[in-house]
Amino acid sequence: MSTEADGAPPTQVLRAKAAEVYTTQSRETREQERVLAHLPLVRHIVQKIVGHVGRRADLDDLISAGTLGLVKAARAFDPGKHAEFSTYAYIRIRGAVIDELRGRSFTTPDTNRNIREVRKAHQTFQAVNGRPPTDDELAAQAGIPIEKLYRTFEDSRRRHFLSFNGLSDDQPSLGALLPADESTSPEPTAERHELVSRMARAIQELSERDRTVILLYYDKDLTMKEIAETLGITESRVSQVHAAALFRLGVKLRSAK
Repeated sequence: MSTEADGAPPTQVLRAKAAEVYTTQSRETREQERVLAHLPLVRHIVQKIVGHVGRRADLDDLISAGTLGLVKAARAFDPGKHAEFSTYAYIRIRGAVIDELRGRSFTTPDTNRNIREVRKAHQTFQAVNGRPPTDDELAAQAGIPIEKLYRTFEDSRRRHFLSFNGLSDDQPSLGALLPADESTSPEPTAERHELVSRMARAIQELSERDRTVILLYYDKDLTMKEIAETLGITESRVSQVHAAALFRLGVKLRSAK
């Protein structure tokens, strides 16, 4: 005689239903926990990107886009396919923020001309004096106020960031020009190794101040605010030094080709 009540589903069916509900609830709980735990990562990524494009006015929109990217990452994450959620979330958040930037205008028509003129002034000074110029010397060589020099540095940083991420239509993405990491061809691999080697040499040739900011920003992954607190200077000064250092790295890498 059956122990099940008349018309009631078998015990194993009820257990299966309960397990399904439990699994769904557990999955939703895990997603919520992942989102809450990684919200600081959204702000960190946005602050790093804003540090390049220099648009504080975009902060709230970019944080919203990054948070949406985090939520989607939590829902799509599959432990069987992805090694760590933090790595997976970083990629999805950054991608969502970059997508939010598409179609926005960040440069003026005079940007390219100003960057070219300052780059030429840098090369001229170094050719004559046998050393790279200081900020004041470069401003004097270019015949512009120091404030305009720093604005040009920031424009150059912005252009490099937009180009690298394929957000600039007037030149190809730098990322597209580099050989892929997974390439099995020895020639692209050698090119990448040479690029990394030239970059390392160029960083070592920077002034101690510039090198410190670059290493803290890229190697230690600090934001400009965190670097400012570490070095005891203002965040705006860190931004100036960072932009100037990237400009000088660009000049060094071009001359090393």
